[in-house]
Amino acid sequence: MFGISNFEWFLISSILLNITPGADTMYIVSKSISQGKRAGIYSALGISSGAIVHTLLAAFGLSVILMKSVMLFNVVKILGAGYLIYLGIRMLLEKKNKVSDQGSLDKMTNKKIFLQGLITNVTNPKVALFFLAFIPQFIDPGSSSPIPFLMLGLTFTMTGGVWCTLIALFSSLVTKGLRDSSNVQFLLNKLTSIVFIAMGIKLFKTKATA
Repeated sequence: MFGISNFEWFLISSILLNITPGADTMYIVSKSISQGKRAGIYSALGISSGAIVHTLLAAFGLSVILMKSVMLFNVVKILGAGYLIYLGIRMLLEKKNKVSDQGSLDKMTNKKIFLQGLITNVTNPKVALFFLAFIPQFIDPGSSSPIPFLMLGLTFTMTGGVWCTLIALFSSLVTKGLRDSSNVQFLLNKLTSIVFIAMGIKLFKTKATA
């Protein structure tokens, strides 16, 4: 149907892949633990929006350019890794009185959290390569329309979005008591910064497959 084959297996595979911990999971968990439910949900929305961008790029062939060009792959990789390390260092240098400000989750901050998640996902070339390697396995060889790719990509994004939201809710719930302490909140913020820096370094070490 619509040029898609074995959709039920794709759905099962998508769920299993989404619940496997990765960089996106670490990002959402760190945000949820350090800043609470709202921050976790906005970061999950940002990550999911990034997956939609990758779906569109892959569906219309733009991700193929990324996969074929080592230079472009490295440029995107450096931008993504640099952004994560920048976020981590900035949080690491924040002073305690700023971190413990309980009125920090305003609309502007929510927007920034969303954009952080979006940029983190979009500038990860490994995600683009994953979409190109995984989704075509469930598309009929004779299909030349982008519709099957779009449908499968959005299905993968939807299942991932639900899982990421559940992670955000659970992580923020079990650590709510910890965030009530300004000292603990300050420590959580520092741990989050270390996670961001580690994610950036790991991404920087990624090598192109082409």
